[in-house]
Amino acid sequence: MLKERKEQTIVFKNKPRIIGNYSIVGPKEGKGPFGKMFDYVMKDDFFGEKTYEKAERKMLEHAIFGATDKAKLNPKDIDMLVCGDLLNQIITSSYAARAYDISYLGIFSACSAMALSIGIGASMVNAGYFQNVACATSSHFSTAERQFRFPLELGNQRPPTSQWTCTASGCTVISSEGRGPYIDSVTFGKVMDFGISDVNNMGAAMAPAAMETMISVFHDTKTTPDDYDLIITGDLGKLGAEILMDLMEQQGYKLRENYCDCGQMMFYYDQNVLMGGSGCGCSASIFNSYVIERLKTGQLKNVLYIATGALLSTTSCQQGESVPGIAHAIVVKSNVVTKSKTITKKEKNKIANKVEKQLSKFKSEEN
Repeated sequence: MLKERKEQTIVFKNKPRIIGNYSIVGPKEGKGPFGKMFDYVMKDDFFGEKTYEKAERKMLEHAIFGATDKAKLNPKDIDMLVCGDLLNQIITSSYAARAYDISYLGIFSACSAMALSIGIGASMVNAGYFQNVACATSSHFSTAERQFRFPLELGNQRPPTSQWTCTASGCTVISSEGRGPYIDSVTFGKVMDFGISDVNNMGAAMAPAAMETMISVFHDTKTTPDDYDLIITGDLGKLGAEILMDLMEQQGYKLRENYCDCGQMMFYYDQNVLMGGSGCGCSASIFNSYVIERLKTGQLKNVLYIATGALLSTTSCQQGESVPGIAHAIVVKSNVVTKSKTITKKEKNKIANKVEKQLSKFKSEEN
């Protein structure tokens, strides 16, 4: 194992496989560019429950069961559940784990939880400790909003730099056996703090951490941005993604058309989300739908997924503390052998064009 580790990166020798994936989102997210790609779109944010917190728990349970079912396994076949969310004491994950009689590892890494859970799960499978590990996370706009910002009833105006916490959940089942895409490596990030104290500007707070982790991936694996079909971050939003591109260029790396941020990808610009989406479930749902499905078919061959998190709490914000950021990365590769080009640009450009049209319309309305 020591020989496989390179600075912050573990390159897996046994290549853990993704054998199950599932995504579930709220109605607003279902109206975005990726709406038809998610496994399930909720009719309303309550999801048949009396409170938003119970709805988020049900949503996460739904994702875990869905991914397990797609892997053609029973919950009892899962050796470990690695799970996290945004709420205090990660109550969504812990309460959801009650429904499954399996070992549970609760984690908190804010919006970077999906990549961290996959990194931990893949490490366990690679080492031979477990055969099947479920990695999941979730977020809900209404639960996060009233915990971190204001009571929903106040209807406070949101500043231009803010992002919309996605009502979404995703689950990935990793196994030592199978024919699905495989996890090639994981890079565990470092906590970075550039002194951003505005709790409504998460993109700026997390961008330095994304830069640090991305450079570590390139350094440890001796790759460049051009070696990947797709590089996705989650969730910097429009502003944070632009900051990241500037920071990377200053370090000698130019991010090109193969780079996208899940916060920008989740919504159309006329959906009133300002800088885009955020939350644990944002990148988790896109990764477990669009990305994995195209890895399965070989449309994507080599994907770098970097999830970012703002490690703040309501207490630290009230005390005037700055917002530390962290980012964890995984490299996922397809096992499909094809003579065609590694990525089909037509499908990606179709979505990008829709977003660009909405952006142009949004800018013209502003002027």
